[in-house]
Formats: sequence, structure tokens, C-alpha cells
Amino acid sequence: MRPDGSTRVAGAHDTPFRWASVTKPCTAMAVLVAVEERSLSLDDDAGPPGSTVRHLLAHASGIDFDTDAVLAPPGTRRIYSNTGYDVLAAALADATGIAFETYLREAVLDPLGVRATALQGSAAAGLVGPLDDLLLVARELHRPTLLSAETAALLGTVAFPGLAGVLPGFGRQDPNDWGLGCEIRGTKSPHWTGTRNSGRTFGHFGAAGGFVWVDPEADVACCVLSDRDFGPWAATTWPELSDAILESP
Repeated sequence: MRPDGSTRVAGAHDTPFRWASVTKPCTAMAVLVAVEERSLSLDDDAGPPGSTVRHLLAHASGIDFDTDAVLAPPGTRRIYSNTGYDVLAAALADATGIAFETYLREAVLDPLGVRATALQGSAAAGLVGPLDDLLLVARELHRPTLLSAETAALLGTVAFPGLAGVLPGFGRQDPNDWGLGCEIRGTKSPHWTGTRNSGRTFGHFGAAGGFVWVDPEADVACCVLSDRDFGPWAATTWPELSDAILESP
């Protein structure tokens, strides 16, 4: 997606694929809709003692990747956590009285016209659907409509600046910047976006071989789904693809 709103699509755009952790920005948007509806607050307690909704969204709660273990006090390390997003989903359901899957559908997916994608499992990594639907999510991240401009900006604004941590697949980063639901490129190296992407680029990739990013400076959004799980191939191919997109007219 480019500044003029045009979209270029290649490949099997209507075939369903696992989104894996590309699910997380959608979960984050659902939580932020609930915040704007005042069903919950970013500063509500959630997760381990001292942790809030904000900490969980930004992977700063201290919760382990896939267990309930607490590895650090909240706000001291960036620990990427699927468990944290499941805790978020439970907190949203408790606050609204609506099952998370239903809330996600009614607050995010349906309003965006995401019809062929469904949550099949975890709020951290359970969406399955076609590229056509992920393009709608990318368009929303690029040109927000569900959230106020102020709230939408939180997705790509660093939360808890200065925290170090491991970016899965790309090693320790200091700082390891994240917004409330999306990873931020910042000064990270190596990285899964291109050398031409600005430091303000934000988005997410998943273990199933897909990603979405938005570069506000280039005013371009890009997304990919794949049937090939993330591996060394992605660390080479994704940056090359991103650079090619940013170089093309």
C-alpha cells in the first residue's frame, strides 16, 4: 500500500494461511478499542504483581514466553510473551463480559471487512486467513479508522523506552523497542525489515512465515503470508523484499 492508496498483490491472495504472531496487532487493537470504550484502562492491573494492561501490550510485564513464570519485575526487561497476550485476552473478557473471540470479531475484524479470517486458538497467535484480509489489517495500521489518531499512534510509539531484550530470531537488542502491540524497528540490527526502512517502521512477524509492517516516513505498508515457517531464509529474504518494495516506483 502506497501513499496514493494503491495496492499491489502477488501470489495466492485468497488462500488461508496461519498468521501466527501477526495476530498480536489485531489483539492489541481490540484491547485499545475497549480502552476507548472505557471498558478497561491501560493502567489497570493485569498479569503479575505490578504489571498493567500497558505492560502486557508492550511485552514488559516480565512474563515468560509460553509459561506463567515471571522472569523479571514489570518494566525492567522486554520479554516477548505469548502468555502475556493470553492474559490480555482474559482481562478484556473479564472487563467486558464478552468472550475474547467475539469481541475481536465485533470490534476489529468485522468493522474492517475481515470476513474469511477466524481465531483458531490463542489470542497471541491464532488467526488463520488469506492475504486479502491481512491487507485490510495493514491498511488499518497505515490509515487508522477504528481508533482515534492519538490511540492508534500508541501501536507504533515506544512504550517503556530503553528496555533491552531478545527479538525472537534476531538476538538481543538494546534497546528492544516496542509499542502497544507492534514492534518498532528503531536502531535494531539485524532486523527483519529492510535497510531502507526508517527507524519509525512498526509491525509484526510470525513463526508461520508472515509479516506486516508500516513505514510512516515512506508512507508505505507491506504484508506477507506464507506456508513456510520462519527460519534463516526469512532473515535474508524479508529485508531484501522490503528494500525492493521501498525502491520501486
